Amino acid sequence: MRDNPNLSPEQIDHIRSVAQLRSVQAGEVLYEPSQPDVPLFIVLEGNVSISRTGEDDKILAVREATQFTGEMSVISGKRSLLKARVTGDGSVLELSRDKVLSLMAKDTELGEIFMEAFVARRLLMIQLGEGNVVLFGTKISARTLALREFLTRNAHPFSYVDIDSDSFASELMEKLAVRNSEIPVVYCNNRYVLRNPSIAELAQCLDLNINTDKSVRDVVVIGAGPAGLAAAVYAASEGLRTLVIEKSAPGGQAGSSSRIENYLGFPTGISGMNLMARAYHQAQKFGVEMAIPNEAISLGADAGGRFTLGLHIGERLRARSVVLAMGVRYRRLDIDNLGMFEASSVHYWASPLEARLCAGQEVALVGAGNSAGQGAVYLAGQGARVWMLVRGSDLSATMSRYLVERIRGLANVNVVTGATISGLEGREDVLEVVRWRSGADGDEVRREIKHLFLFIGAEPKTGWLGAAGIGLDPKGFILTGENAGGRRHALETTRRGVFAIGDARSGSIKRVAAGVGEGAAAVAQIHAYLAALRPRPRAIEPA
Repeated sequence: MRDNPNLSPEQIDHIRSVAQLRSVQAGEVLYEPSQPDVPLFIVLEGNVSISRTGEDDKILAVREATQFTGEMSVISGKRSLLKARVTGDGSVLELSRDKVLSLMAKDTELGEIFMEAFVARRLLMIQLGEGNVVLFGTKISARTLALREFLTRNAHPFSYVDIDSDSFASELMEKLAVRNSEIPVVYCNNRYVLRNPSIAELAQCLDLNINTDKSVRDVVVIGAGPAGLAAAVYAASEGLRTLVIEKSAPGGQAGSSSRIENYLGFPTGISGMNLMARAYHQAQKFGVEMAIPNEAISLGADAGGRFTLGLHIGERLRARSVVLAMGVRYRRLDIDNLGMFEASSVHYWASPLEARLCAGQEVALVGAGNSAGQGAVYLAGQGARVWMLVRGSDLSATMSRYLVERIRGLANVNVVTGATISGLEGREDVLEVVRWRSGADGDEVRREIKHLFLFIGAEPKTGWLGAAGIGLDPKGFILTGENAGGRRHALETTRRGVFAIGDARSGSIKRVAAGVGEGAAAVAQIHAYLAALRPRPRAIEPA
């Protein structure tokens, strides 16, 4: 099994040379939930049980001889989500996180075995809802939805308890001494009760963020979409100390795509969340530091000429080079009361979370590009009836042919051309009715719809860069190369040592593959830039 493989005698002998041999006894705890920098244990004799947090210590798995403990927290260095307890006397090999990373770098076969198991175990925890978080909320609560989306998009396992429908909710809430008026409530790390927390408070409790130390990084990447993660992977794998700053969650717009079918190497397609999770884990494997959620708000320089980045939390980071990969923000409809429903009923992506919210219901989806087509196909496949509202007269003008053909074959997708949203109705921040006009006569259609999906394009998130001396084109995209003036690397901005990649770059191709390619190319140019900064050895004058 991918999540519980057995190591060969030769592999164990290889590990033995760098590991510490320990005798263990039944009942001994190897690590506790919320413990940082958890070691990896290879079982030689005896058994080790893996259990969840909570009063019952439910056993989720047992590691036997030639098997090993651990999941993605071993790679990331984040706090453990589970407990490991010895259930049979024996012996284990213990490896610190640093030794695990070193071993994986030197032995590709072992590295592949470890990574596949770690990723599979994390995915299984997400599927089972087993981890160090219990979220209490309601389906109509905007704050609950925001927390669920944050945990889901950051691939953090959690259990969700709906206080309106789960029979055991009141008993659990009574134990935690929380009231309905305090919803949403998060029970974190089996010890902290967070009442209506902000995203930042939840991230701090889960230790998702980094301790922003004052040392200088070789590269700071702003944005964790395909381009930013690609730059981070290539930079760190080539020995550059790399930090990624991301405002919300890894993946960017690509991470919210229900299915990507034209990305090279995945003939059957792959969900954006799955693809970006792989990239995120790959970056962690190479030691990339992650600051999530965090936001860069200023760019300057210190007395030594190094770049300084100001964060919204008041911290400052220093770097020898900077990569701007912040992508774009979703464009909003120009409707007066849109903001009233955005937190609970208006969505800018279609993930499994949104699909569960609107399963069996009618939904409206606005847009005619590939993202809109992927969203419509996905939602229709999850049981929703989709009203696809298109401003133009034909999908083929803006959407890939394979998506157009697929939509035409779906009985529960109604494509309405020449359509514009004319109004939204609802109460208590919950959408109830969507109105639109279409056709030559412009007659208004009014339907009871509780979820609206918007895929109407995006605009760059570059407003703060002007003050940093970064040149922008008239639409706000970042100028690079020849367009930035002077002798610049192809992806270098008007400020030397600052590079721009991905959707935020002027003239970029808005595709996942293009962003990944730019991320790789930027690292080669960063090496050239950093090499030029190093002082050259002085020539020795002949006697």
